[in-house]
Amino acid sequence: MRVGITCYPTYGGSGIVATELGLELAQRGHEVHFITYANPIRLDPGTPRIHYHEVEVSTYPLFQYPPYCLALASRMAEVAVTHKLDLLHVHYAIPHSISALLARQMLLARRRLPFVTTLHGTDITLVGADRSYFAITKFSIEQSDGVTSISENLRKQTVDVFGVENEIRVINNFVNCDLYKPDEEKAGAAQYSPDGEKVLIHLSNFRPVKRVLDCIRILAEVRKHTPAHLLMVGDGPDRGPAETLARELSVDRHVYFLGKQNHVERLIPLAHVLLMPSDMESFGLAALEAMACGAPPIATDVGGVPELITHGVDGFLAAPGDIAAQAGRVVDLLTDNGLHRRMSLAARATAETRFSTDRIIPQYERCYERVISAPRHAPS
Repeated sequence: MRVGITCYPTYGGSGIVATELGLELAQRGHEVHFITYANPIRLDPGTPRIHYHEVEVSTYPLFQYPPYCLALASRMAEVAVTHKLDLLHVHYAIPHSISALLARQMLLARRRLPFVTTLHGTDITLVGADRSYFAITKFSIEQSDGVTSISENLRKQTVDVFGVENEIRVINNFVNCDLYKPDEEKAGAAQYSPDGEKVLIHLSNFRPVKRVLDCIRILAEVRKHTPAHLLMVGDGPDRGPAETLARELSVDRHVYFLGKQNHVERLIPLAHVLLMPSDMESFGLAALEAMACGAPPIATDVGGVPELITHGVDGFLAAPGDIAAQAGRVVDLLTDNGLHRRMSLAARATAETRFSTDRIIPQYERCYERVISAPRHAPS
């Protein structure tokens, strides 16, 4: 198949999933065309069967805000015709699904160009629920030839909030277990933990919903009981406040702010535990990547996270903001080698048996096949 993929090419779950999906599809022999305003994070355009098409947005003075949605639609239609795409797959509803709808309409008289929309979370719970975008988000979902959601929780929220009657197929996030794997030696951790202390890790876009400051508070509590260091991977609005809090709590010498990283698969295996204290997660991709690397996650019992983590088996769940509970679980894992070993093996097994690429990517392929073979979508 020839697939066009559009996503936000920034650090964030939706862009990472879209990029990893494209890479996996290319590896399975499909031709993948990324259509975005910048090269997606984690994407090497030199990969066989991977192509990148930049969307150029006009800066004409008349436009106070550049009309990206229209530029994207034009580029989608152009790439679809030039490279004979079978379908478009857009990640994050607004504005990508509207652009795909416009591209489909532009080509309606010449050829069929179906599109699949994958819902990732804040496009529904935050952006789509905003009154300004509610109607257009609902319309974009209803007009999609196929709709997928990364968790059952998000599927249910979409139905409850928007009242859409389309079938929304749940296709969970996935992880390449050949790339994300445990490192028993953890030799590379010496640069962060020269005396062999245990290492924690957090990965996010450092937005308020991720509760980045809680990671610093958890570390401070943990260090009252056992030595530990914390790797903070990512960047965003709460990085500055987190750095300030680390100094105030006198743990700044034990926190490493590593910024945005393209190869987190090299960092996660250095850690013993992942911290994911978010207010909301529709799935929890960082937790899955950590589980594949044998680093049990300490996460919050929100959104779709319980669909990924089985409390007490392959990770621990706690209420958002409950620093004591989360820190206590970290201490348990860092001080009880037997517990850590059992949970590490269980986490890896969950990643391999439930969320590996071999299990999830074929679900997308079947989704594409259904959409491509379906009757032509009625004009809007």
